[in-house]
Amino acid sequence: MRMTAGIIGPAHGLRGEVLVDVRSDDPALWAPGSLFSLEDSPLAELTIGGVRIHKERLLVSFEEVTSREKAEELRGVRLLVEEHEEEDAWYPHQLKGLKALTPKGEELGTVSGVRFGSAQDLLLVRTPEGTVMVPFVAQIVPEVDLESGVVTIDAPPGLFDDDVVDTGETRSQR
Repeated sequence: MRMTAGIIGPAHGLRGEVLVDVRSDDPALWAPGSLFSLEDSPLAELTIGGVRIHKERLLVSFEEVTSREKAEELRGVRLLVEEHEEEDAWYPHQLKGLKALTPKGEELGTVSGVRFGSAQDLLLVRTPEGTVMVPFVAQIVPEVDLESGVVTIDAPPGLFDDDVVDTGETRSQR
């Protein structure tokens, strides 16, 4: 299965560099020479020519892209890699459908997805009252057990009582 390693953002400069929204914790993916397949693009694949950090964001040049115009055409394209294991990392499709339990084993709901954020990702947990966005950090989500189909959530008081939000999902999507 192919997974999204990053999403190409806006062009930077005149020589085809782009900002990339990184979706993987594996820094080895971003080494020069790394190859990505593409989704919904006129190009089949891209090879990293160079990487640097610019204002705390990843700036990438690809061997196949040599102008700003070509870089702008790729904006929004997903950079795909074959799924591979990462330590303490899970893919969104692996989390969807897991049972959310408290550390005492009380059921909170079912994981319906993940919302990616700049500060932290949010685990979306569907409850009878609606969807709760849970900060996906070790202090609140200390354990994910894919084999058992369970995610443990040590929620602070009020998280599952007062913070039910509308995530834009309709009842038919749940």
